[in-house]
Amino acid sequence: MKVILLKDVKGSGKAGEIIDVSDGYARNFLIPKRLAEPALAHNINAANVKAKAIEHKKEVAKDNARKLADSMSGLTVKIYAKAGENGKLFGAVTVNEIAAALLEQYDIELDKKKIKISEPIKALGITDVKAHMFENTSANFKVEVLPKSE
Repeated sequence: MKVILLKDVKGSGKAGEIIDVSDGYARNFLIPKRLAEPALAHNINAANVKAKAIEHKKEVAKDNARKLADSMSGLTVKIYAKAGENGKLFGAVTVNEIAAALLEQYDIELDKKKIKISEPIKALGITDVKAHMFENTSANFKVEVLPKSE
C-alpha cells in the first residue's frame, strides 16, 4: 500500500515522502496514529503543493539569511563592561549581551543561539565572533569590549 507520511517515521521515511508499506502496517499503525495517509490522487497533489510551499519558504529564508550575513560581515559591536586594573573583566561577555548590542547599535535582531564564540570573552579588546545564519551561511564580525566608566 502506498502512503504519504505526515510525520517522520523512524525506519520508514521523512514527512512528505510517498512510501510503499505493507497493508497491515499502514492500516493498523501509520494511519490510526496519523503518521500517514493513503496515497490517493488528491492527497498526492496536496502533498506536492505543500512540498513546493515548504521549499519556497526555505529559499526565501536562505536569501534573507544571506543578505543579513552580508550586511553583518565586518561590523564592530561595542560592549561596555566592568574591568579590573589589568584589563580582565568581572565575569564574561555573553551571547545575550552581544545580541542585545547588535539590536541596539545596528538594529539587527539576531537569535542568541546563532551567535558562536569559541571561548567566553573575559578580557578587554577585540574578539572575532561568528554568527551561523542558515545552512552554509554565516557572518563574521568583531566584538570590541571597552571598560565601563562609572
